[in-house]
Amino acid sequence: MHELIAKQKGITLINQEIMPDHVHLFVTAHPIFAPANIAKIFKGITAKKLFEKHPELRDQLWDGHLWNPSYYVGTCGDATKDVIERYVEMQKVK
Repeated sequence: MHELIAKQKGITLINQEIMPDHVHLFVTAHPIFAPANIAKIFKGITAKKLFEKHPELRDQLWDGHLWNPSYYVGTCGDATKDVIERYVEMQKVK
């Protein structure tokens, strides 16, 4: 789903790892996208699609929200791109 969202919105998804209680996305996007808006796009669309398929989940979640409102955004230059990719990849091992 993240790949499709990225493609539709003109964002490049470099890497991702789905964890039991959170998601790591490594993306690159045009500067017109504020990092907060990128998080909002992915969180909003994934929640909408999941609730469309499983509306009963709203009753099981605190206040009916899928995602916690917080998120982490880090930026990188070419020198740290490999470090970030390795970090995301290593999440599979944990």
